[in-house]
Formats: sequence, structure tokens, C-alpha cells
Amino acid sequence: MSRRTPALIAAAVLLPLALTACSTPEGDEPTGNKAAAKSDGFPYTVTNCGVTTTFKAPPKRVVTMNQHVTEIMLELGLTKSLVGTAYLDDKVLPKYAKDYASVPVIAKEYPSYEQVLATNPDFVYGGYASAFAAGDGRGREALKKSGIETRLNTESCAKADTPMETLYEEVREVGRTFGVTDRAEAWIKQAEADNAATVKKLKNLKALPVFVYDSGDKTAFTAGGKGIGNELIKRAGGTNVFADLDKSFGDASWENVVARKPEAIVIYDYGSTTVEQKKKRLLSDPALADVPAIKNKRFAVMPLSDAVLGVRVPAAVEKLAAQLHPAATTS
Repeated sequence: MSRRTPALIAAAVLLPLALTACSTPEGDEPTGNKAAAKSDGFPYTVTNCGVTTTFKAPPKRVVTMNQHVTEIMLELGLTKSLVGTAYLDDKVLPKYAKDYASVPVIAKEYPSYEQVLATNPDFVYGGYASAFAAGDGRGREALKKSGIETRLNTESCAKADTPMETLYEEVREVGRTFGVTDRAEAWIKQAEADNAATVKKLKNLKALPVFVYDSGDKTAFTAGGKGIGNELIKRAGGTNVFADLDKSFGDASWENVVARKPEAIVIYDYGSTTVEQKKKRLLSDPALADVPAIKNKRFAVMPLSDAVLGVRVPAAVEKLAAQLHPAATTS
């Protein structure tokens, strides 16, 4: 998949960049700015995916590198902080469309180092580890040397098997970094309530064996047992047949798909291959003919941006539950 295994982008020539607010020496800051920052809870130190950063004030010029982290920023009311965005997997939610349209799109997929630096950012927020591919010149260390702080969505490095708590912490830390703690906590409170409501609807239901089809021909690229994708299935009343795959995404053999007998197939919708094309590939494969989900043509569909660690997740759980267990969610 290109967003996680991107094609090599030509290495760019480093541009000189003035140090920004996050890295300005304290002695050079106006006294009033220092007082205001401290009153809002700064300086703030956070360790993210092994990188420790101290913020003296909220970042002011931000580039987001993937859709789900862009939507976190928009949900927290931080549109005016965005000077660039990139890599849209599918349509932004209607509630974000107006704000998203006001942000310059600096690249269709990942921008080059030169394109990033041209926006004069003080902060870059990546959704996948590939956003900071050192081989493409966008490593976190290289950006730091140019005076740019970074954050990587923690689904890429989380070790604990508590993806929903990881999501809450992601939103909480971003809110804290940008001085909008109240907005972040309000979102978390609503998300907890929405998740609890879905759990109540599905109480005592038998879990449905589910296979996620993201992409693939010779093998199936699917959701593994780590990350929010697996959590979505569990909370929506399903059991991921590849929960033993020790990663968020990975390849599985078609023989294993057949052997594990999924009763429903969740198709991730994004990119140039349509849902109908993916269905046709699955339904026309004679090797899959005896799979219960294929025999019964039982499919559910999720936009990719619903299935990664972002603010869509609580609503995505409810939407997936409605597709897997329509009787329970409409009663």
C-alpha cells in the first residue's frame, strides 16, 4: 500500500530555515509571550514514539502528512495552525470540508523534504511511520536539525493492546501540545459515551468472524491483531480472523482466508480500486467459493480513514456494527 510503503521520492536539497517558536532560545522570547505560555501550561514536555520534545508554546505553522492526523487537527479547531497538508486517502468528512479546503495541499501523496521546508513549518505531524521515511529525506532527526518539531501518530509505535485508550491519549497529547486541552477532553468524553452506547446495543450478541480485505492479489493485505482496526471489529461485534497477525496491517495467504471461514468481509474503501472491483475480485476467485462470506455475499464497507487511529473511530464502530448486526443496532 502506497501510504505505508511509499515509492521513493527524490531526495531534496536542504533549505535553510529560521528556527521557530518551538525551538527559539528562551532568552530571545518576549517576556509577555513567556508569561502567556506558562499560564497556558507551557513549557510542556512529551515523549512520542521515542522522541522527547519540550514545547515552550504551541506550534504555529503545521504540516500534516496523512488524512487521519489532519482530521484530528480540524476536530480540535486548529485549522488556522495548518500551513500545508498531504496524502488524502478518501474524502474528508463533510463537517471538515470547509476547513480542509482552506489548507494548502502541498502534495498529492508524500511531499518531498523541499516541499515541506518551503512552507516554513515549525511542526510536522505524520500519520504513518512512512511519513518520516529517512531514506526519502524526511526523517524526524533531519527535520529537527532544520528547527522543525515532529509528532507521529502513536498507532505506529504503540505496544500496549489498548487501542481505544491509545486514541484517547493521542487526542489528549495533541490537545496539550496546541494548548486546547479543553477541546481534547470534550472530544474524549463524547467518544467514551458513544463507545459505551454501541457496547450496550451489542450486549450478549455472538461475535461474527470477520476478514478485512484491504487489497492484494497473490496474498491478502489485511488488518492484523494490533491497532485500531482490530479494535473496531471487536467493538462492532466481530472477531478478526487474523487477530493472531502481530501487527496493524499485514499479508495473509488466501489458503488461510479459506481455512478460517469468515462469515463477513470488511472492505476498506480508498484509492483507485473501487469497492465493486474488490468485491468482483473476491467473488470471482474459485478458491474462495466455499468461504461463508463469499457464498452469502456478506460484505461491509469502511473508508480507510475510519479504520486508522483518528477521530472517526467511535462513529466508525457504530457504522460497522450496523452493517454486521443490523437487527441489533436498529432496534
